[in-house]
Amino acid sequence: MTDTIEDLQQQMAAAASALDFEEAQRIRDRINLMRGGASAEDTAQVDTSGLVRQRPGAMGLGTSRQRPVPPPGWKPPPKPDPMTSNRKRNGRSTR
Repeated sequence: MTDTIEDLQQQMAAAASALDFEEAQRIRDRINLMRGGASAEDTAQVDTSGLVRQRPGAMGLGTSRQRPVPPPGWKPPPKPDPMTSNRKRNGRSTR
């Protein structure tokens, strides 16, 4: 039995309307695998129950980290002196 994406979408809608959300989730995962290039036969045999999706975090889409983690031993650079920033050596402004 070779299901197309349209057939699976209909099955997913039927499962969701029957309030069988676990089955709808399994069908949704099969649809995503087929859109990614897997064959219908492969998706019928795969177990998607352990599939974990990453949540978008503060770093942008596709990451689960909320804040950047600096490498061990890293120290932030010193802040520039506001009295000497944008000045050449002779004391004139660069503007």
